[in-house]
Amino acid sequence: MTLSNLPPLVTIFGGSGFVGRHVVRVLAKRGYRIRVAVRRPDLAGHLQPLGKVGQISFVQANVRYRKSVDRAVEGADHVINCVGVLFESGRNTFDAVQDFGARAVAEAARAAGATLTHISAIGADARSASSYARTKGRAEAAILDTLPGAIILRPSIIFGPEDGFFNKFAEMARFSPFLPLIGGGHTRFQPVYVADVAEAVGRAVDGALKAGTIYELGGPQVLSFRDCLEIMLKTIERKRSFVSIPFGIASLMGSVASLVPFITPPLTADQVVLLKSDNVVSAKAEAEGRTLTAIGIKPTMLESILPTYLVRYRPQGQYTGSGRAA
Repeated sequence: MTLSNLPPLVTIFGGSGFVGRHVVRVLAKRGYRIRVAVRRPDLAGHLQPLGKVGQISFVQANVRYRKSVDRAVEGADHVINCVGVLFESGRNTFDAVQDFGARAVAEAARAAGATLTHISAIGADARSASSYARTKGRAEAAILDTLPGAIILRPSIIFGPEDGFFNKFAEMARFSPFLPLIGGGHTRFQPVYVADVAEAVGRAVDGALKAGTIYELGGPQVLSFRDCLEIMLKTIERKRSFVSIPFGIASLMGSVASLVPFITPPLTADQVVLLKSDNVVSAKAEAEGRTLTAIGIKPTMLESILPTYLVRYRPQGQYTGSGRAA
């Protein structure tokens, strides 16, 4: 095969992460050449079996260091940025990763003559009181200013085998007699399956999505925080009480938890700010056809996937079959 006949090369930043590994699988099936840009290539070997021999390669890169970003993008036809952080830790701040890092990826893609797909989040807003949402919003503006044809995908909370939401509360339910309802548990979500998000990325790379457009990705159900926890408890066959925690107290708890070094905080003050707003697809996105359904992807039901990976949290794991919640 000559160089001119080679399949397009796609560089994926954060390709070894929760969303990234599903994107790699989708693109590998489509036949693209894939370059996975990660901080620790030696820990990304689990991606190799997703493609054919030689189809997936790895390069060391950190979005906080511009030269490594430029090197990872060199020669690419399309660039995907899956990098993001849910809480700040050391030098991995929201500003450094989600703002500066996203800008660096967009500028590198422009210099390489590559197209770009960026994964953001519903609620991204440069004027938000949340640092997470604010840096996501600033990044979107910078990306579209740098590459007007870039495609931005804003998912609601993403569920799947390695998610940080349902797994977190299922693990908590194993040991705690109650589960917290921040702000009363009224915040609405539209949980979207990670494989559906990855398929949307695949279609963006294929050129099937409109350039310069922001898409909002949500699942088929709009659920409150409490609804999500009730479905999770039913799935793992456990009964737990709920304790409503006002936003103010939850924010204080998050601030204290963030001060403890070397642990992943169960909740941060910034996440409490996010929980004050619903995380669902906007009516405008629905009307303008900027959703999963509009691009031909049927959103996957939460209940059809949760049992496939939350089974380990049942009282007797996969052998639980009494039908009675513990």
